[in-house]
Amino acid sequence: MNRKSRSMPVRLNAGDLTDVRDEELHAILRGADDIVGRGGRNLLKSLLRGSKAKRVRDLGLDHSPVHGFFSQLSDEEVAQRVDWTILNGYLSVFYDGRLPLLQYTQKGWEIERENYADELLAGFDELLQQGPPFDMEYLKDRDRQMILLLLDKVETTGNADHVPLLEAWREIDYKKVRQRISNVIQQLLPHGA
Repeated sequence: MNRKSRSMPVRLNAGDLTDVRDEELHAILRGADDIVGRGGRNLLKSLLRGSKAKRVRDLGLDHSPVHGFFSQLSDEEVAQRVDWTILNGYLSVFYDGRLPLLQYTQKGWEIERENYADELLAGFDELLQQGPPFDMEYLKDRDRQMILLLLDKVETTGNADHVPLLEAWREIDYKKVRQRISNVIQQLLPHGA
């Protein structure tokens, strides 16, 4: 006997929440970045609560910068905040077979792209403190719009200390990104250097 598997609709419940604080929204969207397309609401809730469950560890989610962000809240309170984020159009649910998985909406990705570019820029300073050689592979194959936004932010800093990182990055990335990196390097270097 062949049974068709049917997806159960996700029932969202934001409780009495009418809004979430900006830092909460940013944490939820950052946590979603680690699981988009491979996890759903429960996994995101576990990540944000700081779970030490095997699945969280196996996926490396315990290294996320927002792991444990809502550790002081109950499961229900975190679930309501995640559901509020979906109900208000920052995240959406899609199905892979029967599994409900999370994805960004355009509105949510615009916020996360900005925040993640800021996070990557802050990481540049950490890399500089560690010193060469600089392994920039982690930037390759990322969302192109976010990478270009990051390069805009690097250029805006005016910080020529970033040039060695940019040079290392230029060696490993694709042509269009390399061209933009070269432009940023030219802007950061003193004229005539």
